[in-house]
Formats: sequence, C-alpha cells, structure tokens
Amino acid sequence: MCFGSDGTGRINFGDNGTSEQKETSFTDEPSFPIYNISITQINVGANVSEMEFSAIFDSGTSFTQISDPVYTFISKTVTEKRHSSDSQIPFEYCYDMSANQTSFMFPTMNLTMKGGEQYYLTNPTEVFSTKGGYVYCLALLKSTNINIIGQNFMTGYRIIFNRDKMILGWKPSNCYNDSNLNTSPISPSHSPTASPSSPSLSPALAVNPQAKAPSSYSPKLKAFTCTIMMIFFSFLAIV
Repeated sequence: MCFGSDGTGRINFGDNGTSEQKETSFTDEPSFPIYNISITQINVGANVSEMEFSAIFDSGTSFTQISDPVYTFISKTVTEKRHSSDSQIPFEYCYDMSANQTSFMFPTMNLTMKGGEQYYLTNPTEVFSTKGGYVYCLALLKSTNINIIGQNFMTGYRIIFNRDKMILGWKPSNCYNDSNLNTSPISPSHSPTASPSSPSLSPALAVNPQAKAPSSYSPKLKAFTCTIMMIFFSFLAIV
C-alpha cells in the first residue's frame, strides 16, 4: 500500500515488500484484525521524547490520533501564535499565514520504532483556507484512550502489512514508479509534502490554493469503518 503526496493511493494485495525496506514487529496476536506497533521515541525538531507507547497503523483512518502525554509533547513544539479556534477545522494547533506568505517552515518529525528503525513523517500538516486567508495546522487529533497512525502520517511511503511474518515494513516512495501497485483514489491530502532531509526544519512548503476546511469529520466512524474492512480482508485471506 502506498500513499502519494497528491492523495492518490496504490494497493497491492499480498505485497511482501523489498529487502531495502525498514521494519518493526507487530505486537498483537496474528488472529487480531489490527496492526499494532510500539514506538519508543519521538523527535520534533531538536526536541526528543523517550515516551514509549503503542499505536495502531490504520490506513482507513484519515488523520492520526494520539493521546496524552505524547499529544501535548508534539503539539507544544511549535511556538508561533496560534489561529483562533475554528469549529470548521478539526485540529487544535493551527497557525495563520500572512496575506503574501506562500510557504512556511515546520519542524521535522520522526518516530523511532521498536527495534530502532526511524520513521520520518513527510506530511504532518494540513493547509486550509478561511475567510481571513490561509492557515496551516498540525494534522493531529487528540485521543482519549487509543493511538492511531492514520493515512496522513503514511504519505510518501510504501507500507507493507505482513501478517505472516508479523511485521510492518516501510520504504520511501512516490507511489508511481512501482508497476506492481494498482492505483486507486484515496482521500486527497490538503497539504504539500515536507522532506525529512533536514535535521531540524523541513524545507519551505508551498501552499495549496485549493485547500479548504472539511465541513464534518468523525474519527470514530473512520476507525469503525476500517475495523470492518480489516475483518473482511482477514476473512478473505483465510478463505
């Protein structure tokens, strides 16, 4: 499964990945219809947290959901003045862009998986247009009791869900150069892609002029829908 920066997804059933991919082990039993992994460290710019937590990798959930104290650690790293609360935007940490501003800087973020492999986030932000202009947001939702790595944190990677070997694999990809993957539309992303190459700040990101705030969003519904889909595909695999 692969998610491009333009929001187009590609999927290949039975994909076992390549020898170049990075991997971490699933922490649940093979019979469980979820993909749970352990994260041992988070880097946001120059800030490092040693908080270890588990999270579900769920391609059916649009936006990543994280509970405290991890949510607060990530959110507080951006010190710019926040955009006033907007009921039409689902994210808590948003920042105004000036009238002539066409790019912005955002700290690089990466996760250290159990086993030591690094997972850089290439798309941690979303850009929205409001009556007063553009705002960019940390595309992270606060959860009360569950951590879910959603579709937006999978952008720029070919993701391998290998239930037989009980591993999650990932490899940087633009999702267009692999003929083994079939293209299928998946919820488009509203924000451009950041490069993980910089040690502290990602390169300037170009604003997407078509960005707009969603009118409604239900993370519970998304998670429920994905669970049903995973059970269905697990059933097909058994059959």
